Amino acid sequence: MKMISTTTLFSLGLLILTGDTGDKDVMKSVSVTEGDSVSLNSDVKVQSDDLMIWIFGPENIRIAKINKKVINMFDSNVKFGDRLQVDSQTGSLTIRNIRTEHSGLYKLSIFSTRGTSYKNFNVTVYARLPVPVITRDSSQCSSGSSGQNCSLLCSVVNVSAVTLSWYKGNSLLSSISVSDLSISLSLPLEVEYQENNIYSCVINNPITNQTTHLDVTQLCQPCEEWFLLNKVLAASVSAVALVVALVSVMYFLYRKSRRAAQKRNGNTVETVQTEDEEVQYAETGYFRQNDQKKKANGTDDTVYSRIVMRH
Repeated sequence: MKMISTTTLFSLGLLILTGDTGDKDVMKSVSVTEGDSVSLNSDVKVQSDDLMIWIFGPENIRIAKINKKVINMFDSNVKFGDRLQVDSQTGSLTIRNIRTEHSGLYKLSIFSTRGTSYKNFNVTVYARLPVPVITRDSSQCSSGSSGQNCSLLCSVVNVSAVTLSWYKGNSLLSSISVSDLSISLSLPLEVEYQENNIYSCVINNPITNQTTHLDVTQLCQPCEEWFLLNKVLAASVSAVALVVALVSVMYFLYRKSRRAAQKRNGNTVETVQTEDEEVQYAETGYFRQNDQKKKANGTDDTVYSRIVMRH
């Protein structure tokens, strides 16, 4: 069994330090959605004396090594956690639950008695796409417009490297694209009221898409009907308010007439109802007492008293 020479190991060290992994034309592009798993296949079978090294990114960070079929993961958990797995039979690298920060260049160097080979994988991780939301421009009717078109808006938030498009059937009407910046996108569209065409708003990246279909009859109503509905609602509210006002006036008049009737009686018993208690007032007329006193001039001195009862 032949062992890897010291010269080969020294050359390997230079390759790792300089980032030179041989043939630059050997490159595979891999696209994956965030949260999925991806396998970077070596397409070889590991021999007992093979040395295989995986490095990642522009800093050439060593993330895994197979030497004589013994696997060493170095400090890959710092960057990848427990997401990395290396196949001891093939040397292939699997990344589970991949994140967008794991996008980049992965390099595999294979040293064996059969020769030296290199494989490069350019991995792009795309964020999961949101579902587009279609809304109507409410200012169209509130401004008094009575046109024949309905103004719509398709929107998505916090997206990057995507294209947002309006389709009429299978025909592209309009689109807008964004690069790597995480921003919000909106795309307007005008359709005729009550038309029967099929519209859809689509957001897509190179590997997946999300679609929302437009129901014109449900979302778009002519402004005249919109105003009529508002008038009906306003009239209903006014009618309820008028009934409440009439009941309040009638109750006030009833209380007032009842008090007036009570005051016309000779002896008035008035009941005042408060939130906490009921207070009764009883008032008698003035009367002449039996005991009379004579004034100095001979006239009678009559004494009157008033009695007030409270309950």
